[in-house]
Amino acid sequence: MASDAAVAGIDNAAGIARLAAYSRVHTTDVDEAADSIGRIFCPHALDPLRHSWPDFHALHNCAAYSGISVNYVAYGGSVSIDPGCLDRFFLLQVPIRGRAQIRTGGREIATAPDGVASLLSPTLPTRMIWQDHCAQLILLVDRQQVESRAAALAERPAGPVEFEPHIDLNTPFGRALRFQIEYLVDLAERAGPASDLSPVTVVTLREAIVGLLLTGQRHNLSGAINRSTPHREALPAVLKRARDSLEAHAAEPLDLERLAQISGIGVRSLQLGFKRHFGVSISGVLLDIRLKHLKARLLNAGAGERITDIAFDLGFTHLSRMASFYRAKFGESPSETLRKSR
Repeated sequence: MASDAAVAGIDNAAGIARLAAYSRVHTTDVDEAADSIGRIFCPHALDPLRHSWPDFHALHNCAAYSGISVNYVAYGGSVSIDPGCLDRFFLLQVPIRGRAQIRTGGREIATAPDGVASLLSPTLPTRMIWQDHCAQLILLVDRQQVESRAAALAERPAGPVEFEPHIDLNTPFGRALRFQIEYLVDLAERAGPASDLSPVTVVTLREAIVGLLLTGQRHNLSGAINRSTPHREALPAVLKRARDSLEAHAAEPLDLERLAQISGIGVRSLQLGFKRHFGVSISGVLLDIRLKHLKARLLNAGAGERITDIAFDLGFTHLSRMASFYRAKFGESPSETLRKSR
């Protein structure tokens, strides 16, 4: 039987929870919480600490997309969580209330709001204690997405990726990572469960986050990726011609057949070459080029020049998506950049 305190606690927590429209779990029952959250993440043992039984409650809100999901998870009191190996996904946990003690891959870390976050790898066994009514924003990224991108960057066959689990949120990397997850949460809340995010938006944000993790956080393939950087910069001539053409004609619609003719290879070979050497698709490289051009134009905009006109001039046709991609890449809106030129 749930105590009055636990019921009041779950109601209070629900009032300040992120992603409230995406509620999946809302309970004071331990077995129900373990079973329901386990079906969303992975099976795990969940045990309130002895002194915390009267305060126990669980909330889990989840907005899921292709290869990625953002989650708000909160427990009343203090709980022990033992998922073992996550197996299918990587888990970035950013605390917003309370504390967590985490043991993973022989490492022990303590996380706290505005201080330290944790990054759990699927092949490393993990145990956690969430303390003091802990609540966290959690980013789940499909294992295959990370491992295939790491293989492309390291220029080797796909294999396990194991990250350093400690993330300092007060470093430039930590702030950028926190911005990405909070931005995805904001997008999900604005869209709501009835109107999904566009596939292009999801892929762009997912690739940005995966790229940030692989280049900003130490892991077992960091050395291989760093060693392969000079080799990757010496691009094959066909890919250099293709990228130069994208730079020169960034404002024009993407014509894959024309680009392949300029490069001197077939369309499929060109697509595979971009994935291997740049880690993203041809359209992803073009988007990145357009965004860089847009920022440069905004920083040098003259009096009376408008964001809309500049964006259309550079080939953007969907202004709200452009603004979303711009903020995800540069951490500010186009209008904030434009103000710097005034």
